[in-house]
Amino acid sequence: MKKILLIGAGRSASSLIQYLLIKAKPLNIELTIADLNFDLATEKANGNSHARAIEFDIKNKEQRQEEIKRADIVISMLPAFLHTDVAIDCVAFKKSMVTASYISTEMQSLHDAAVESGVVLMNEIGLDPGIDHMSAMKMMDNVREQGGKI
Repeated sequence: MKKILLIGAGRSASSLIQYLLIKAKPLNIELTIADLNFDLATEKANGNSHARAIEFDIKNKEQRQEEIKRADIVISMLPAFLHTDVAIDCVAFKKSMVTASYISTEMQSLHDAAVESGVVLMNEIGLDPGIDHMSAMKMMDNVREQGGKI
């Protein structure tokens, strides 16, 4: 089972969470929805057996590192200034990370370490330009699921 850690369950994460929950069973994914507001994370998990909601404080280094170690991939839906701590841990534990934010100077400074560790730190998978990329992937997935080739 692939384990996805999604940090931040706010409004901008809603569609992503719904999409991942739809894909969770057929793709054998366990989605951990981590948010400071446990009730919000639980609400977003929507009782899905492939989802796990946790109260998560990004500043709690021990908890952050334990959850990142447990994941196969990390999605950060946090404000951009909070990505760096997550990215540093992802590089240390060899976990790839995706964010919706533009690449900050701090994130750019992790490029060489990420390459050396063999992990991907992918930014800008958000509204612009990310929504175009994700919409294209969704269409391609639908074509493939119906037996089509691209």
